[in-house]
Amino acid sequence: MSSFYKKKLNVLMIGTGEYTTGYVGGQAADSDKGSGVVALVMFDLRRRGKVDRVGMCGVNGKKFPGIRNHMQKMIGDVYKDVDLTCETFPNDDEVDPKAFIKASDTFQRGDVAIIFTPDDTHFDIAMECIQKGMHVMVTKPIVQTLEHHHKLCEAAKKNNVLVVMEVHKRLDQFYSDARDRIRSEFGDFSYMYAYMSQPKHQLETFKAWAGKSSDISYYLNSHHIDLSEWTLHGIARPIRVVGTGSTGVAKAKGMDTEDTITLTVTWENFSGSGLGTAIYTSSWVAPKADVHSQQRFFYMGQKGEINVDQAHRGCTLAIDNKPFASINPLFMKFTPTNGYFSGQQSYGFKSFELFMDACAEVNADGVSPNKWDDGSLATVHTTMQGTAILEAGRMSLDQDGMPMDIIYEDTKSQDPIGIKAHTFSS
Repeated sequence: MSSFYKKKLNVLMIGTGEYTTGYVGGQAADSDKGSGVVALVMFDLRRRGKVDRVGMCGVNGKKFPGIRNHMQKMIGDVYKDVDLTCETFPNDDEVDPKAFIKASDTFQRGDVAIIFTPDDTHFDIAMECIQKGMHVMVTKPIVQTLEHHHKLCEAAKKNNVLVVMEVHKRLDQFYSDARDRIRSEFGDFSYMYAYMSQPKHQLETFKAWAGKSSDISYYLNSHHIDLSEWTLHGIARPIRVVGTGSTGVAKAKGMDTEDTITLTVTWENFSGSGLGTAIYTSSWVAPKADVHSQQRFFYMGQKGEINVDQAHRGCTLAIDNKPFASINPLFMKFTPTNGYFSGQQSYGFKSFELFMDACAEVNADGVSPNKWDDGSLATVHTTMQGTAILEAGRMSLDQDGMPMDIIYEDTKSQDPIGIKAHTFSS
């Protein structure tokens, strides 16, 4: 255990869905996350002495008996020495959309909140926890508007807590190596195309919020937009966004949302060498294939280019009575070793452990949370461009493809301060 763990961390997981528990619609999720990720990681960190108390908060307490049975089957019966003790909020006979308030009241300053809930709830939940002095990790997108992002930044500074966005692709060595090569060898930015999709049954998984409070761009484009912001820090900044969408499949299911969204983003190189163009496309109407999520990008700088297919790592799996699959244990290794969970080196796991280690360091040594503004974590203070792009994209879609300009304080600033409709010169 790291030396700065003078006291074990207490953790409140907010959100009980696919990524936290793997439990969807009364059964294991039909994806590569049937065992969940967040809860499994927290239970393993407790086994290894880094975590003490574990809480889980949702809206519908009536789901918890099924969730407990699911976690016993998928975790407790699979891995040795895993303690599944977990306090749950609200009570099993209650439905309470504000349960996170009572749940966080039972935690203290320096404890940790991990938020995996629908996008439109992120701001209120994160702000509640920040104001109580908790360190906070929020799934991407951290919030949906630039205004909310600025408010979280202010609250994080005022309460001296670490607030980050969970974007595990930064820890995928294919992506991190590409980022470092781009920054060291490729020169200024020229062009990027990124694509990410999930099969159309995910519309059922997310039917509670799909098209009502968020869209597929916020959900999936956020990954590669964050990669761009992280990679191009100090090199270029986004200045204009145009959003376009494809429709048909979701609307046939009664969901008023786009099937596929493309954001075309103009980036301005700080060196004055010119502009670059990035195209981010995401979809949740793909056919079921050999991978749960297609994800790839092509990047070209002024001095080099790179192609990364994150979905296909050269490892395929065929088992009787199961579909052929291209698997990626680099994300999460669920197969036990000698009966024990052994996925600690997977980038899906490390994303949480590195954050927890940082929280422990702040608590133990009084280190300032801004230590991690160097790109080692996706802190709230270093991810504003991504929020601006996503919000501008939604605004463009809602105004029939009107280009949206991202506004900065001056020609060198990297932190957006606003968004406005583009004015065409006459």
